Amino acid sequence: MIGVYGPATLLGPLPVAAVTLTAPDAAVPASTPVLPAAGTSGLLAITAVDDTAADDTATDDTAAEPAPATLGVDTISVGGGSEPVPMASAAKIITALVVLDAKPLAAGEPGPAYSLVTADYQDYLDYTAEDARTVIVFPGESWTEREMLQAMILGSSNNHADTLARWAFGSVDAYLTAANAWLAANGMPDTTVADANGLLDGSAGTGTDLARVAGLAATNPVIADIIAQPASALVGQRGVKNTTDYLPEEGITGISRSYTDSGGVCFLFTATVAAGDKAFTFAGAFLGEPDYDTLSADLTALMASARAGVTELPVLTEGDAYASLTTAWGDSSDAVVATPKTRFGWQAAAPTEAAVTLDDVTTGRAGNKVGRVTVDAFGESVSSTLELESSLTDPGPGWRLLHPIPVISALVATW
Repeated sequence: MIGVYGPATLLGPLPVAAVTLTAPDAAVPASTPVLPAAGTSGLLAITAVDDTAADDTATDDTAAEPAPATLGVDTISVGGGSEPVPMASAAKIITALVVLDAKPLAAGEPGPAYSLVTADYQDYLDYTAEDARTVIVFPGESWTEREMLQAMILGSSNNHADTLARWAFGSVDAYLTAANAWLAANGMPDTTVADANGLLDGSAGTGTDLARVAGLAATNPVIADIIAQPASALVGQRGVKNTTDYLPEEGITGISRSYTDSGGVCFLFTATVAAGDKAFTFAGAFLGEPDYDTLSADLTALMASARAGVTELPVLTEGDAYASLTTAWGDSSDAVVATPKTRFGWQAAAPTEAAVTLDDVTTGRAGNKVGRVTVDAFGESVSSTLELESSLTDPGPGWRLLHPIPVISALVATW
């Protein structure tokens, strides 16, 4: 027995260090956006945020590529109520997105032409009689897909919303079926359309969902191009007034701006905050504002809070400890962030709990990599390796001989 005991304790594996997870204090406190108390509102990040340090998984020959601009997954912030409210002409942006999904276009291309029929002209007459926004049409006129989208998005033309729905889907009812399925499939379960133009109160949604609509529109190359290059004239040199523009001096780009008696003022937009050579862009939706004076005041307050809140965020700070390792013989070391990771953006809420994965560690020198830590920043997973802050040394033969049980248990665990 002694002949087995000696080699087993002197040469066998050491027990794995015990691990206690830790959480460093947030490097940057949350900076809450100022949002309206009335109605419903939401903000969603749409700017990709580049690493300011190279990815620690890259080799010398492989530089980390900057992330492309994408629509964020997580909402920055929400305000007001959580119940759906009438969305007014924000419904037309849904119409544009759903039509482009069914009838894709490249940015700048005119797309197929459509000859207007009597129903299209009758829509124009009916909406004009109701004092709703229209762009004049006549039966037999030829409108390209892009021109119809321009009239609907820039001119907020109610008749063109119906025309696009019929052209793309055969009928408004068929469009509604497709649009509500599209909303559900794209993560907007609390928003429903009852018409193509938003005049009906049944077309209702939440600020969270409509911020996503605004973000999808802003990152759609056709819609973004139409908003960036508002047409001064369409078919037959017909003038179209751009209804989307609002407070550009604040860094705001309007996507849809409208008013109905039941819905109040509804505004979809993007906004950009610049700091040095970087810029952070977010999409937003304000629904149910009582009037335009209130909208202006609320947008101005939002942008002031954005300029105060957007900054370079140390998401993972070098040297921060996310775990503590303790050996059975009393050595201890923190597992700390090896490579700092930052993101430029708006930390509007406290960061989520970090996910830590660690290797089984017995001994190791300071600086040895022992695992990874991953946190969420603006809907993106950001990770860095964890390394030993101090060395965990072999306890030597004396400790091994005096502590046979943990040594032999470690040996048995390897069988």
